[in-house]
Amino acid sequence: MNDLTPDRLAALKALLEQRKDALLGQFAGRPNSEFNRTPAVEEVETSPADSASNRTLNQLEAEADEHRLAQLAAIRHALAKFDSGDYGACESCGEPIGVSRLDARPEAALCIQCQTRVEQARR
Repeated sequence: MNDLTPDRLAALKALLEQRKDALLGQFAGRPNSEFNRTPAVEEVETSPADSASNRTLNQLEAEADEHRLAQLAAIRHALAKFDSGDYGACESCGEPIGVSRLDARPEAALCIQCQTRVEQARR
């Protein structure tokens, strides 16, 4: 399927596991689950400027959490592909994803050509 050796596959899987653990660690210690987030900064009766700053900080934290959850989903998806034997194949065209792309983004689901087409279509 790909030029990936068993050692390289094992290293990529280990890297994905490390990234997954790091992301989960960022959610650890929070009182609520990933989907019930408490505000990073409590919005209490304060001056309008302070309230605006608190809302901005909470919105930024919410966006960061959404980004972390999307990364976590992509990593879990990639790890599941190891179990099914599909890791390293483009989900669009079925061709092998380049080793250099997997080295840079081990969670990549698309080859560089298909990813480029997706990004160009968004513009």
